Amino acid sequence: MWERISPFLALAGVGLLIYLFIMIAPPYFNNWQFQDFIEGEARLDSYNNKPEAEIKKDVMKSARENNIPITDEKLVVVRSTIGVQISADYDVHVDLPGYPIDLKFTPASKNVILTAPK
Repeated sequence: MWERISPFLALAGVGLLIYLFIMIAPPYFNNWQFQDFIEGEARLDSYNNKPEAEIKKDVMKSARENNIPITDEKLVVVRSTIGVQISADYDVHVDLPGYPIDLKFTPASKNVILTAPK
């Protein structure tokens, strides 16, 4: 009898793993893309005169494009004479049957302008 049931249990287990991957992977992938954008933005904006408000606007646009549920209050952009720092903090709620979870993400990047020694 177990010879007939075990293939179905194995198939159900594989199906469950695929379902979990489909539900959990997109928030991690979106965060990875957003983190990549933040790193590039901090690097580029360290060497130009773009104001903090404009940087924040560009980062929020990327957040919307990557389905990142972030508010202006949770996004911090700091421009100083030595570089740019961008950080964010957000949660993504995933409704798994019987076990809802909140995934916490804190993408951040800091770029410092290096000057040549004199």
